[in-house]
Amino acid sequence: MSEEKQPEKQEYGAEEIQVLSGTAAVRKRPAMYIGSVDSRGLHHLVNEIVDNSVDEALGGFCTRIIVKINSDGSISVDDNGRGIPVAVHPKYNVSALEIVMTKLHAGGKFDKKTYKVSGGLHGVGISVVNSLSKKLVVTVRRDGFTWSQRFEQGNKASEVEKGAPAVDTGTTVTFLPDDEIFETVVFDYDVIASRLRELAFLNKGLEIVLQDEKTGRTDSFRYDGGIISFVKYLNEHEQALHEPIYFSKKEDDIELEIAMQYNNSYQETVFSFVNNINTHEGGTHLVGFKTALTRVFNKYAEKNKLDAEIQGEDSREGLTAIISVKIAEPQFEGQTKTKLGNSEVKGLVDSIVSEKLMEFLDENPKVGRFIVDKMINAAKAREAARKARELTRRKGLLEGSSLPGKLADCASKDPAESEIFIVEGDSAGGSAKQGRNRAFQAILPLRGKILNVEKARLHTLLKNNEIVTLITAIGTGIGDEFNIENARYHKIVIMTDADVDGNHITTLLLTFFFRYMTPLIEAGYIFIAQPPLYRIRKGKKDYWIENEKTKDRILAEIGSDGAVIQRYKGLGEMNPEQLWTTTMNPKNRMMKKITIEDAIEADKIFRVLMGDDVVPRKEFIEKHAKEVQELDI
Repeated sequence: MSEEKQPEKQEYGAEEIQVLSGTAAVRKRPAMYIGSVDSRGLHHLVNEIVDNSVDEALGGFCTRIIVKINSDGSISVDDNGRGIPVAVHPKYNVSALEIVMTKLHAGGKFDKKTYKVSGGLHGVGISVVNSLSKKLVVTVRRDGFTWSQRFEQGNKASEVEKGAPAVDTGTTVTFLPDDEIFETVVFDYDVIASRLRELAFLNKGLEIVLQDEKTGRTDSFRYDGGIISFVKYLNEHEQALHEPIYFSKKEDDIELEIAMQYNNSYQETVFSFVNNINTHEGGTHLVGFKTALTRVFNKYAEKNKLDAEIQGEDSREGLTAIISVKIAEPQFEGQTKTKLGNSEVKGLVDSIVSEKLMEFLDENPKVGRFIVDKMINAAKAREAARKARELTRRKGLLEGSSLPGKLADCASKDPAESEIFIVEGDSAGGSAKQGRNRAFQAILPLRGKILNVEKARLHTLLKNNEIVTLITAIGTGIGDEFNIENARYHKIVIMTDADVDGNHITTLLLTFFFRYMTPLIEAGYIFIAQPPLYRIRKGKKDYWIENEKTKDRILAEIGSDGAVIQRYKGLGEMNPEQLWTTTMNPKNRMMKKITIEDAIEADKIFRVLMGDDVVPRKEFIEKHAKEVQELDI
């Protein structure tokens, strides 16, 4: 924001801590509190602790957060905030620190005095992390001393211990996730870095450092430009049409920031946040923004006598925007906290965008004309896409009732149990058709590489036979007609050769799904098959090997004498029985489920890999080349 944030309340003592309930059910049903016990749930633990530190920054009390991946697999989060209170709580007669660490819904975020704005509103974060950790140590610097307490599986393992004098204030939490709870306890540096970078963008001037003791890798995130820097980061590899436009306003208990910039691409990249939470499902702040955007550009076109009838999607083509709202009492729809429901926010966003954007356009007529011309072209492309849909529909395509001839469909009509394998070429398609279980597995062979949709508008996509075939087989439609309820399969499996061409086809398909059928990824419907690279036969036993590392390990275990090693160059080299056994049989197969852990980073990577700019793509390949175990050219 343009004005400095002032601390809302300097006092933060034991009496500010309130207790609402206990933690008994956390270890029994962890997914209720953190969503899952896989890698996503594991990293959610880090977010919960970091969010507490960011809440201190939102109040104006914290300027630096250090996150460290320790060599023993634990995580440490240190901040220079006020420090969790350690005094004995007047009502509960135990240390406030112990209450915060062991009681659900205990904290200083309920009365709106200690924290006027907070991302973690429910007060379950740190106590849930404690419950799901094998061990946790919290160290507090406040009141002139260092205080610490240890916990094991959420239970107190020591009393609060007074230590050496402290010259500053703050909190350090070190926790080791419980391997009895989680499927994996290995933290991913890049996943953590993405979230920390995002938080640094959203909190102008806050320094967040990430360190990895094992690798020595470290990153420091601080953006004095805030969300203006965020937009520039997202558009780093695009041709921007103008400098970022920035609006900010504070009204009552609502702080609003918007940064936006158009580029020459065809993609819409708009992210909205409430109290640092990514509102994936949007809400009233996003509705207000979109409504005002379309109205302003239509008014501007009319004012300048430009022949245009701009619709919502036209006004957002090539737009990169960040909408950030800080609000004392956010009302979220549903359990996910990803859709804002506050009605008053819509009007505030609408009014500020209407006023400030029109001012910008009037003061920058060349930029305004350039943007509107792009929207007029987008409107023409939208009309062309409508005509293309009508044409393909008249030909009997795009309708589930008229399935493509090359599709070998399954017998089942229940989408929940039906699978479709997308394969390249007739050879692999033939093996897959013969090897599949016809009851629930469909096969769709595609010819060659599909269109790179990152560089094409919708009407161009609908002229591509392979893409039309794919849309028709899946059954959901595309664009504004997309409906996930019409999906004919709940497992859509990309099955390509394990070589450069196969990987390229996989990337092209993933780009298509990400840009035009994102809900399929979000629903967990998209998978990548993992066919073996090798078959090792020793005696009468076969070993199916997915990579070089596994091959070396198996050979070391069984010995290389008398072992016959067969290298598969493609799916077509496997007979139907082998393809079924290794890659398609649900009892044996391995498949990767495609998820969007971080839509912001995913969007950026697709732009780098599939966009027009060659230099960043080359840099990306050079940076990650060492991570590739084997490159088959």
